[in-house]
Amino acid sequence: MFAAFERLFQHGGDINSAEAAFPEAPRPWIDLSTGINPIPYPVPALDPGLWARLPSPAEVEALQAAAGARFGAASERVVVAAGAQALIQWLPRLFPASAVAIAGPTYSGHESAWRAAGAAILSAPEPGAAIVVVNPNNPDGRRLSAERLRALAREASLLVVDEAFADFEAETLCEDPPPRTIVLRSFGKAYGLAGVRLGFAVAEPETALKLREALGSWPVSGPALEIGRRALADMEWLQAAGARLETDARWLDDLLTAAGFEIVGGTRLFRLTRRPDARAAFAKLCAQGVLTRPFSAEPTWLRFGLPRPVDRARVEAALQSL
Repeated sequence: MFAAFERLFQHGGDINSAEAAFPEAPRPWIDLSTGINPIPYPVPALDPGLWARLPSPAEVEALQAAAGARFGAASERVVVAAGAQALIQWLPRLFPASAVAIAGPTYSGHESAWRAAGAAILSAPEPGAAIVVVNPNNPDGRRLSAERLRALAREASLLVVDEAFADFEAETLCEDPPPRTIVLRSFGKAYGLAGVRLGFAVAEPETALKLREALGSWPVSGPALEIGRRALADMEWLQAAGARLETDARWLDDLLTAAGFEIVGGTRLFRLTRRPDARAAFAKLCAQGVLTRPFSAEPTWLRFGLPRPVDRARVEAALQSL
């Protein structure tokens, strides 16, 4: 049980470990440990043939074009992958660097991938090093301007800008990424379909081609290609989702503040909070079947995703009981 509890500090979404650590908690669990839209894009009816045949190059290219139109990038700059995490794993192998600067605290997957490839991890940029920036940052929502990112690109051997939470941001580097820059985008977070496993990279055409060759002929399933293509073209849905999430995030702010949490930062998809007894509060919420995201390195922090409307009453009651 102790091991299961400690695993909850590694990343969000680990409901199995939460159930093992708190077997008496009420079911179903409410997972607020990830920054995923709680109201997902409605999955369209799909041609059954998509499940029975290999995806065609034309279908991959159609999603590249849809992603390019959505992100403001030329299609030949777009790479389609089975989630941004797959791209994060590939980058250190394809574009090796002896050292990489990663401004933390941030999403730990970047450090893990570069460290596994033998790179030294720096806390600040140094001449000739690669640089990784999560923008907006996870977990605190810190944002760097495009101007600042371009300045970093001039200093770096490679600049990786992880825009996993940028779908509702006014500024993106996808529209005109500087040389030696790779921008990563997520699909599952804003569209609430993390299980589809879909992500993108935007880079110079030569870099994009190198990534595509590494990923192979069928980087994404046929159903994922079709769902992604339709969703990315549906700007009306995305705009409505953004407005709803902004309202819901303000509702969550009020609820957390009333429960004694200080809002540290966040995006429309999550809020980072501070509380002196955060670890104890985390355990109490788990005991009521509400999973949040704790941090070993920052014991006063808890991150909250947005609940589904049907779960709001339980979340409110759990917070009020702290």
